[in-house]
Amino acid sequence: MASDGGHGVSPYTSGLPGPVAGRYRITGRLGRGGMGTVWRATDELLDRQVAVKELHFNEGLSDGEQQLYRDRALREARSVAQIRHPHVVVLHDVIEQDGRPWIVMELIDGHSLADVLAKDGPVEPREAARIGAAVAGALHAAHERGVLHRDIKPANVLIERETGRVVLTDFGIARVSGSVTLTETGVFVGSPEYTSPERMSGATAGPESDLWSVGVLLCASVDGHSPFRRDSIGGVLHAVVYDDIRPPASAGPLLPVVSALLERDTGRRMGAVAAELWLRTYAETGEATGTGHVPTVIRDTVIPPDPGPEPAQDPTPPLTPSPFPVGAPRERGKSRRGVLVGALLALVLGAGVTAAVLAMNGDDGSAGTAATPRPSSSSPAPSAAHTTRTAAPVPAGFRTVTDASGFSVVLPSGYDRSVDPPRIFYYSPGKEFRFGVRNEVPDPNGPVAVMTAQHRGGAAAYKGYRDGFVTETTKDGGPAALWEFTWDGYPGGGARRTFDLCWTENGRQYDIWVSSPVEKSEQGRRTFDTARDTFTPR
Repeated sequence: MASDGGHGVSPYTSGLPGPVAGRYRITGRLGRGGMGTVWRATDELLDRQVAVKELHFNEGLSDGEQQLYRDRALREARSVAQIRHPHVVVLHDVIEQDGRPWIVMELIDGHSLADVLAKDGPVEPREAARIGAAVAGALHAAHERGVLHRDIKPANVLIERETGRVVLTDFGIARVSGSVTLTETGVFVGSPEYTSPERMSGATAGPESDLWSVGVLLCASVDGHSPFRRDSIGGVLHAVVYDDIRPPASAGPLLPVVSALLERDTGRRMGAVAAELWLRTYAETGEATGTGHVPTVIRDTVIPPDPGPEPAQDPTPPLTPSPFPVGAPRERGKSRRGVLVGALLALVLGAGVTAAVLAMNGDDGSAGTAATPRPSSSSPAPSAAHTTRTAAPVPAGFRTVTDASGFSVVLPSGYDRSVDPPRIFYYSPGKEFRFGVRNEVPDPNGPVAVMTAQHRGGAAAYKGYRDGFVTETTKDGGPAALWEFTWDGYPGGGARRTFDLCWTENGRQYDIWVSSPVEKSEQGRRTFDTARDTFTPR
């Protein structure tokens, strides 16, 4: 283990500490953070160099709070000791001296990613992909052991100097299944800029929360800082929980995987296996396309390549859920203000014990509708045959369209209708934004197979097809597939981003999509998400 961040003399020791446990001779300090000081040491029994982490205790803590810290150290030790992976720091020992826990780890001769970004600036996308693949692999190994890291950030990713090996460290706030966590005592720990929306809002967090942090880490790697950095904690909370997600332009070829990781809907967020495969493939080949995946935390599955693509027939590109949930619908029953207040309370409650942890280190048509809430990953999905639709407010600037062909949907005001059987279109003025619907006999292979075939044939059907991927998801409780891609667009119109959803309902197969100029893809995604949630066959 190398730097833990920070500089200066530790207030908890005078100069260098004496031998720890009569065995580990301290030879220098590697770094200091809000949770401890990391020392370089020599294991005199085995004659090897190690890193020793000394846990900090505030002298004003009660006996109970000090016990909490001791428990935390033991939990960190147990967490790391369970994991055997080349990209996870190796834990050698844990001891207690003078009432304070000390954790002995392998010594990584190198720098943290935070140090690299501060000294040399952002890294290239392929290097970011290499780092991200290593972190995703380490997390998969941890999650298989029931361990959540919960503090993925550049300071906790180490890069070995001679080999370039990437190592994930500091499981100090990890949660092992079945153990009591600090957040359960009213203390929020972590780095807000890298923390998932569900953790911010106080919801139950699982492996998918670590994957959100990987998405933020990738953005920070290529841009130098998190896309959620703001001037205040409240600003960070608002950005993570509610603001439009704006990945940096420097993400470039990493956009598909970053988008799939930064899904506010945990059920649509990419899993560790799929993320590692995508990132490793790009890091090794430089190819950001042709690696179709099914980003789902519940089932990490990769769609294998297959010949015989079925070209898309519609000149208007379909859509899939955009990586960055711009205006992604928040949980029903929770107001934006309520979510933020809950998150702020979590932070404030923890300030008394771990304040330092919180420091920012194509034609169209018209028609009225009932909204369909997207199933929450924390509640059982209704059956496809008995879906209950709950009306939701129509967003400002939108209207309910009831189409004569037998469906209703909420779309932006001012769209015009056009028909090209079996497709129905709604266009914004100038056809800048295009919404399409197709209704046909179901494919017996299901929505995922349909969208996978479209993805495989994308290069033949759409000029300049790129950044395409398919996501297995649900619509009103039934199976569905989302397809998202970029292409060169119509002559003279510039590149476009398309989002397409396919599912089967009441014996019919539906396909709805939205396409927009690439530079306005966030607005296109917002339109798509609204249409996805409110589309109702009649």
